[in-house]
Amino acid sequence: MKAAYLDSANQVSIRDVPCPAPGPRDVLVKVVSVGVCASDVHYYEHGRIGSFVVEEPLILGHESAGEVIEVGTEVTTLSPGDRVSMEPGVPCAECAYCRSGRYNLCPDVVFMATPPVHGAFCEYIAHPAAYCYKIPDSMTFDEAAMMEPLSVGLFSVERSDAQSGQRVAVLGAGPIGLAVLLALTAQGVTNVTLFDILDSRVAKAMELGAAAAVNVARVALETDYANRFDIVIETAGAESATTATTRIATPGATIVLVGHVATDVVAIDTNELIIKQLDVVGSFRYAHTYARGIELVAAGKIDVAKFISRHFTLDEAEAALRFARDAKDQCIKAVVTP
Repeated sequence: MKAAYLDSANQVSIRDVPCPAPGPRDVLVKVVSVGVCASDVHYYEHGRIGSFVVEEPLILGHESAGEVIEVGTEVTTLSPGDRVSMEPGVPCAECAYCRSGRYNLCPDVVFMATPPVHGAFCEYIAHPAAYCYKIPDSMTFDEAAMMEPLSVGLFSVERSDAQSGQRVAVLGAGPIGLAVLLALTAQGVTNVTLFDILDSRVAKAMELGAAAAVNVARVALETDYANRFDIVIETAGAESATTATTRIATPGATIVLVGHVATDVVAIDTNELIIKQLDVVGSFRYAHTYARGIELVAAGKIDVAKFISRHFTLDEAEAALRFARDAKDQCIKAVVTP
């Protein structure tokens, strides 16, 4: 089969490699659609994300969907021909976090496209059947691949405990910020304002149902929107946005930090945290979200198809990474179609 390998920073090659064989509890999936994530772009640019370093050639891509071609000897839940969305993180299922249902915190999780684990920029992949979710005929493979970023949005909204009638700010209108918007509106939270630095993404937020969307380059966020929001969800991973969360939050508000900031330490007014009695929570990946995401999209309550900006073949995987990196004013989500 063909696979796109990240050989080193800014260097991708297409190789012919053996097709994987499914284990007893795995299925072999013919990969049809793979979204390009910001983490893929970061690995492409820098060859690492924090302590995760690409030391050997790596197949990127973890937002994936495809068709089951073969099933392992112990698999009873799926059959050849089934169309599936693949959850990329496979936890150990034995640690305290897994046993308590918080498997996203499993220290031994095996996650696609995180060194040294290969991802889905390839023609076939063997994946545990337990983390392959059957999709209805009405759902496209592109939509099924978007269950991964949608899951981040669903989980962060769950962490926020946002309720109908509350005023919500979402900082960042990239794929995750937009997924948060869709997750909020699907559960009846409609007073949502998104903030971004790109007019194109501000426009996309309005298209997807935001009550308001603002280019932060044209406002003084911390003063113009001070004490305005009951829920603040930071998805941009920007230091300035993270600092602003306490300023724009009302007393008693909840702040959810989703975006990964480049530096480990960011300035936040701790006195404001105390005086306003703010709750600050982190939201890491997701847990128990794929089935719910599929149901919401299948029922027409969430439209992730509008995320898709452009398709690329597997041979064009490097072009897809560059498009996602360089054309942020045109790109919400690039998709590779092996």
